[in-house]
Amino acid sequence: MASNWNVAAERRTALHYLYRLGDALLIGAAGVAVGALHFPGGIREEAPVHGFLTMLCALGALVVFPAFGIYDSWRGRSRAVLILRIWAAWTTVFITGLLGTFLIHQIAIVSRVWSMGWFVSAALALAAARVVMFRMLANVREQGINAKRVLIFGYGPLGREMYLRVHRFRGTGYRVVGIYDETSATIPSDVVPLRTMEEVTVFVHNQGVREIWLTLPMAACRDLSSVVRQFRNELIDIRWVPDVSSVELLGHRFSEFMGLPVIDLNAPPVSGITGLLKASFDRVFSCAVLIGLSPLLLTIALLVKWTSPGPVLFRQQRLGIDGQPFDVLKFRTMRVHQEDGVLQAVPGDTRVTRVGAFLRRTSLDELPQFINVLRGEMSVVGPRPHAMEHNAIYKELIDRYMLRHRVKPGITGWAQINGLRGQTDTVEKMRKRIQFDIYYIQHWSFVLDLRIILRTALHGWTGASAY
Repeated sequence: MASNWNVAAERRTALHYLYRLGDALLIGAAGVAVGALHFPGGIREEAPVHGFLTMLCALGALVVFPAFGIYDSWRGRSRAVLILRIWAAWTTVFITGLLGTFLIHQIAIVSRVWSMGWFVSAALALAAARVVMFRMLANVREQGINAKRVLIFGYGPLGREMYLRVHRFRGTGYRVVGIYDETSATIPSDVVPLRTMEEVTVFVHNQGVREIWLTLPMAACRDLSSVVRQFRNELIDIRWVPDVSSVELLGHRFSEFMGLPVIDLNAPPVSGITGLLKASFDRVFSCAVLIGLSPLLLTIALLVKWTSPGPVLFRQQRLGIDGQPFDVLKFRTMRVHQEDGVLQAVPGDTRVTRVGAFLRRTSLDELPQFINVLRGEMSVVGPRPHAMEHNAIYKELIDRYMLRHRVKPGITGWAQINGLRGQTDTVEKMRKRIQFDIYYIQHWSFVLDLRIILRTALHGWTGASAY
């Protein structure tokens, strides 16, 4: 057993150094390739600082990349997170290399076109290499080669889900060989059922188990501690898969609080680095829209002012992220009138102007909300902000209604592109919209945002439910 572990450890170490060397070579090759395309005589015929910078960054990657954890085992973990880590590591190395050329007073000689081309091409090459490598590994592991032998401890709903996921994602390279559960009679026939801790101990030693997955409920803390203590001297990985789905509201994340590890059970997914990326995209996109559509915005403003006395923009207080109030902006579509509570527009509403009817039908009245996005009050994609009076009513009638305010409200959203826009004159209509809003928050991704924006641009600006 010990000799097998030594061989495996030596193999992992060799692969670790091979990956590091491969990344360094990719960085160097990208610099030379971009130099061959940009410089008439290639990088060798240009100022020596270009070759120096290429060599410096290639060597720097050997030292810096391991600190970002990109050579750890990524079986079953997010590939997108790995790519982001690689890009962060490469950015660190690249900026450090530029700083080195600055310190030797050579930064002014470095070609900006070459350096930016090299930076982008190296980033793409590093990502592409990982994609190809994982595809090759997945093909090998799907054949049962290089599979880690796993014991699942506890076969409740979470244990069954983990077993099914191993078979669904065979490319991750896991094989469940045993399941410990004292009472379950539904253990699959292709694994060994274990009923006592003595059987578990013998099985782990004799069957080459590499990992134990603890899928017991949170209440079974004593059992969790006993398993960790039982195998404290074994060279195997023990993973606790907490059953957060039974208490999850929006999402969960692992973090550190006052020096202790905690699980935030009600954490929205749009936070940290992902939140920064979304906020940056929001501002860049909204700025581009406001500049690109400025002639249209000016035309609409003139039409609103010309056809009906009053202000061009309509302002109404709404709730933003975490319940912070803000004034949402729209082109005014109704005649100026005294409001008595919130009365939603209905077909044939006499308060709506002719220009306003067109703006509502095409959703062009929402365009000023890109100003709210620039201010940081809204996002391009997110749950639509409701009137304050509606919040007060529906939070008492619809379960989890206020959870939609854990993220920034959006100009368009998952509910809107699925036909849930316009008047919500029944509790059931609002309940369905909230279900779509919560789904969006729980399943948020940057790709999902792009899908919603694309569908909004192609199909979502008009609809029979808007008046």
